[in-house]
Amino acid sequence: MEHLLYLNGQEVKKICQDIDAVALIRQVFQLHRAGETILPDEAYLGWNTPHNETVRSLNMPAYLGGRFQSAGTKIINSNPKNVGRGLPRASGLTMVFDSETTQIRCMMEGSYISALRTASVSMLCLQRLSHGEARRIAIIGSGAIGKAHLGLALSTFPLLEEIALFDLDRSAAEKMAAEAQASSKTKVTFHIMSDAKSAVQFSLGVVFATTVTNGYVPYSWLNPGTVAVNVSLDDLNEDAYLRCDHLFVDDWGLVRADSRRLLGKLYREGKIAGPNDTLPDQSVRKVDGEIGDLFSGHHPGRKKADDIIVVNPFGLAIEDVAFATEVYALAKQRNLGTLLPR
Repeated sequence: MEHLLYLNGQEVKKICQDIDAVALIRQVFQLHRAGETILPDEAYLGWNTPHNETVRSLNMPAYLGGRFQSAGTKIINSNPKNVGRGLPRASGLTMVFDSETTQIRCMMEGSYISALRTASVSMLCLQRLSHGEARRIAIIGSGAIGKAHLGLALSTFPLLEEIALFDLDRSAAEKMAAEAQASSKTKVTFHIMSDAKSAVQFSLGVVFATTVTNGYVPYSWLNPGTVAVNVSLDDLNEDAYLRCDHLFVDDWGLVRADSRRLLGKLYREGKIAGPNDTLPDQSVRKVDGEIGDLFSGHHPGRKKADDIIVVNPFGLAIEDVAFATEVYALAKQRNLGTLLPR
């Protein structure tokens, strides 16, 4: 009888410790730029609960060629009100398919991989676009995504000296800093900021990892030379997109097709165009390129030390499938997981 392998959250997390996450994500973007991936539009299901809470479920299939030769899908569900119930805001499953028979070979808890791949994209962009080695960064938001960024930043940037944290719930930021200091024995100094503006202006590397749906960060908050990674997609105001020196996305097709986030709305309003679009006039802001362009020689990235750069990573299922494929291979080597009969 054929079996399906299931990996729980602890098993996934344990295996991921032996994966160079940032290097893996770089390979994924190189494959994507080379046209060796298939990335359909995500399926978005949103509804209101009996308590009138707005929730959603995403199904994100993908295929990677190259050394992966792997297909799979990620299902991620979210209810921001879960935090008040003592539950994670988001949870999900990631599946790996047999690329020939199409059978599902492995199913694993998906939220850890989702957070890790998200943080890996941010760290990769900060590495590539910062002016010099990062010594100070700021993280806005202290949920699971913020924690993933903090943990990966500590292992990615050896010269890191100071980290600013801000969350509307100050105790959440304080707890995140305390847990990082206890678990990693880091000598990095943490600053718990009293407002978002102070955190943004603290450093030249800023990551937004919140759950907001309305922008609050104007262009004027961004210091010259800043790299702002807009992970949560809606923290920046319109003028930050329109006035920054360079604007990068991970996949323009997905960003353009989205009608809920600000960048997609600006496209529909005729204020922003894609990297290969012909501009109707100079008043339209053009996206400078995709992240893959930065690792294939198609875009030089930063041109001047004081350039303000915005990265708007939508989040790509090829990233989840790449991680899941690596995790599955290592799990088989180590005889980890639970075999489930079909």
